[in-house]
Amino acid sequence: MLGNRKLEEGTGIGDDQFEIDVHKELHNLTADIISQTAFGSCYEEGKQIFQLQEQQMHLVSQAIRSVYIPGFRLVPTKKNRMRQRLEKEIREWLRMLIKANDKTSENSKNLLGLLMFASKNQEGEEERLRIEEIIDECKRFYFVGKETSVNLLTWVLLLLALHQEWQSKAREEVDRVLGRNELPTAENLSDLKIISSFTSYRYIVGMIINETLRLCPPAVMLTRQSYTNIKLGNLDIPAGTQLFLAMIAIHHDAKIWGEDANEFNPMRFADSRKHASSFFPFGLGPRVCVGQNLAVIEAKLALAMIIRRFSFVVSPSYVHAPIQFLTLQPQYGAQIIFRRF
Repeated sequence: MLGNRKLEEGTGIGDDQFEIDVHKELHNLTADIISQTAFGSCYEEGKQIFQLQEQQMHLVSQAIRSVYIPGFRLVPTKKNRMRQRLEKEIREWLRMLIKANDKTSENSKNLLGLLMFASKNQEGEEERLRIEEIIDECKRFYFVGKETSVNLLTWVLLLLALHQEWQSKAREEVDRVLGRNELPTAENLSDLKIISSFTSYRYIVGMIINETLRLCPPAVMLTRQSYTNIKLGNLDIPAGTQLFLAMIAIHHDAKIWGEDANEFNPMRFADSRKHASSFFPFGLGPRVCVGQNLAVIEAKLALAMIIRRFSFVVSPSYVHAPIQFLTLQPQYGAQIIFRRF
């Protein structure tokens, strides 16, 4: 990622160090990863879709901050017409992408192939998703697969740039696991993919990633809706009630995490948590995010590749201004100064 091409694009500071807005650069990396792993294509093929979804994000963010008026979305205002146009264009681009890959996707193991694969129901009858259903799923994976990963990696790098002692610990652990290999290989991938293990590389780096997800979760809240009348403690919740779970408030609750709840301390994940539901960056239960393992493995691999080649500190030009733009991200970018070993 931060190879010679990126060195040229960064701001030169000296012969052995350079400054990069990692939030901007990581967008290209995570977009390419989700494109290839989920759809068997590359970033260039899905570039137009990503750009259109970026425009949609701006419109959705504005709508969330506006007063809700029932039925107003049907009024042909300038923004409503733009929303309809973007939705139509995204679906057309995805339809073309699916059509271009339909001959190879059915026999592949990527997401698109699985979505197009016919399965049998309980009666033994063959069923397939309709094209519109496949497009809906592709839209979701394109957006979530890129946005959550780019923000997780951005905050990880920023926090390690601020906390040099943890950057050193992570580097020592990565070197211990990967040995002299320049990059992770098929032989040592097994050491990276078991998230729950508390040994060697998976321990320190895993704690760092968890602490980052606690302090700066990509989604600051979750919504759920009750489909039946339920009783929650002393509360009677009728069917159809929408519940907003303030994730970031729970993740920063001093009663749960201690007086240092707002500080970066990965050691808090060295032991099991007293409250099982106090940490849910990807949700909990049957509605947990299906891309959780992919996002964490992606973060571990990217961090391992970067941290073995570079040391890094926060640039004086960085302005700390987190903003909720559907996901939690740095408002003015994340400028970091890298030094090559």
